[in-house]
Amino acid sequence: MPDPAVRRHRRALQLCFGIPGFALATWVTRTPDVRDRLDASTAEMGLVLFGMSIGSMLGILVAGALVARFSTRPVVITGMALVLASSGTTALGAARSSAPLVAFGLLLIGAGMGLSEVASNVDGADVERAYGRPVLPALHGCYSLGTLLGAALGAGGAAIGLPVPWHLAAVLLLTSALFVLALPGLRPGLGRATVDPAAPAPAGRRPALDPRLLMIGGVVFAMTLAEGAATDWLPLLMVDGHDMPASLGSLVYAGFAAAMAAGRFAGGPAVARFGRPVMLGSGALLTAIGIALVSFADSPTAAGCAVLLWGLGTSLGFPLALSAAGESGPDTTARITFTSRIGYVALLAGPPSLGFLGDHRGLRTAMLPVLLLTLAAATLSPATGPRPTPTPTPTPTRTPAPAPDEA
Repeated sequence: MPDPAVRRHRRALQLCFGIPGFALATWVTRTPDVRDRLDASTAEMGLVLFGMSIGSMLGILVAGALVARFSTRPVVITGMALVLASSGTTALGAARSSAPLVAFGLLLIGAGMGLSEVASNVDGADVERAYGRPVLPALHGCYSLGTLLGAALGAGGAAIGLPVPWHLAAVLLLTSALFVLALPGLRPGLGRATVDPAAPAPAGRRPALDPRLLMIGGVVFAMTLAEGAATDWLPLLMVDGHDMPASLGSLVYAGFAAAMAAGRFAGGPAVARFGRPVMLGSGALLTAIGIALVSFADSPTAAGCAVLLWGLGTSLGFPLALSAAGESGPDTTARITFTSRIGYVALLAGPPSLGFLGDHRGLRTAMLPVLLLTLAAATLSPATGPRPTPTPTPTPTRTPAPAPDEA
């Protein structure tokens, strides 16, 4: 068993993964109400969501350098503070019906998630090594559990007509209390020792881009884009595309979050039995089937059930791909940071662009590019298997020359 400090660190990371999911799901489930308060079209909501994209890209781009200089703990704290501040800012923007203020609040949560989760993944890899077994899927399961709880409370708030500003203010108080509980368990000094800015090839910032790592990056991009598309658009997709009431659309997203949480918490034994490439490939195909049914089925019931396939299929995509990236070559931290950047850009920056396509063709049609990318991820999944161990070349034995007298 790892020492008590590692166990406390794992519990702290569980909260640090869960809090952003909870805050983000609260926003997602109240998106239809915020859209009505802002009186915004689908394309205008896409512009508002670009605030999250800008913030996420800024956070992701500087996270590796900040970890290299200051270690993971202060980066996680800064990122979590931005996530908490976003709830208050978005609540104020919704109260004032101010699209710029809502966009700024989303910029804060994007930057906070980019900082905290890249650093938390580096910490998670360290905890995984200490335990000697996969830990990252369960940590990402805590993120999904947070989204499930946030979505459930969001659906309940939408059903009873709770004003969005009051809802977001309550979430700010709750998540702040949870972060106070997590703060003592964060261990200092991690990441800085393995990411040395004075080294000739700075770890965590410039990994060797071999074809295997690039294929893993392609899997990460497709699977996290599928997750992000559901996170940003699923309630509106159900409301506008399948004529569901807002409360039912939020409940469908809660089902998506529940399927993701179940897949991540139960995925460890399945990965141990069938292997990482099989689970990632089958998950990508399951995601594609779910998206296809949501896009093409005219039955709201069938579309709502297909969302469960969508969530279950995407559940293991990001954590398993991160584990594959860490094992794909030397400098584990650099490879995890590089792959995390791809994942969070796809998760937070990709889906807003779907809003422009959805404004012209409808949100159901806007999901088709995501469907094609998940099919591509299924074909790339063999690259996530264990790195082959090079077979040593046997040294030929040479018969010694006979001595002169023997000759």
